[in-house]
Amino acid sequence: MPPAPTQTLEAEQAIQVCFDGSCPLCRTEISIYQGLAATTPVKWLDISDPNVQLPKGFTRSALMARFHVLETDGQVFSGARAFVTLWRRLPGWRWLAVFARTPGALLVMEASYRGFLLVRPTIQRMFRGFDLSHLPPSMVGELRSDQAGETGAVWIYFGILAVSRDVEVLAFAREHLQTERKHLFAMNDLLPKFRRSKLLPLWRIAGFLTGAIPSLLGRRAVFATIESVERFVEQHYQAQIIHLAELGGHEALRTLLLDCQSDEREHRLDAIQRNAQAPHLPPAQPKWLQRWCELVGFGSQVAVKFARVI
Repeated sequence: MPPAPTQTLEAEQAIQVCFDGSCPLCRTEISIYQGLAATTPVKWLDISDPNVQLPKGFTRSALMARFHVLETDGQVFSGARAFVTLWRRLPGWRWLAVFARTPGALLVMEASYRGFLLVRPTIQRMFRGFDLSHLPPSMVGELRSDQAGETGAVWIYFGILAVSRDVEVLAFAREHLQTERKHLFAMNDLLPKFRRSKLLPLWRIAGFLTGAIPSLLGRRAVFATIESVERFVEQHYQAQIIHLAELGGHEALRTLLLDCQSDEREHRLDAIQRNAQAPHLPPAQPKWLQRWCELVGFGSQVAVKFARVI
């Protein structure tokens, strides 16, 4: 079905704004402009997206290096001139475009822009340390608790490997440590550095002790501890998965959490199976081990509550 005449006219009259969507600083600035341009014909092109069709005659690297605006008459502006061209179309920003007509103002703005380009990589790194625009706000605390929990999980296995001399326990720990490291790397990629838990040293110590103490007490204590931890973690992920389903969207994040939950379930089942196959052990856990597992479960709940906010 051909586009309506008004739609075609608007497309022809729309300026094209080329921006680097991979830069959190640029993305934040553009989102402000987009909010103001709701009634203004502007075509926003995120050049960092490989699926975006580039304007003819331009390379991705050239468009990523400087801010570009393509006018409706075919003229191309970059740097300060590009900003002025866009500002002229935005309510509340037009005064800056008028100011740019002052003799020498555009030269000063261009010099300032070039100076900004020199320090942009440093600013981007700093900004990425705080940027949460890619996450639903209600999941930030949850993901902080996940990142803290995966840190603790890695150190649980470090504790087991440092203390245990049981060949089967060591093989179990080495195998599952790799999976927990993969989870931790994924959470680190999701959560900016300065948004992670401030208590990571505490979670490392707690994790190490949670692995080391049962390793002193034997194979059964290790597997029972892992079963207790993983039962809690599996339920913790399930609550987040349900919440994301209620929010809608964020499929990539939901898939990641589902994958992590599946891995944790496998760890739990592996621990149960190995415990059941342990020779010369009564089927029922001794009371001291039951109390220890209850303590581990309670500690996991407390840790999550703190990690969500600190």
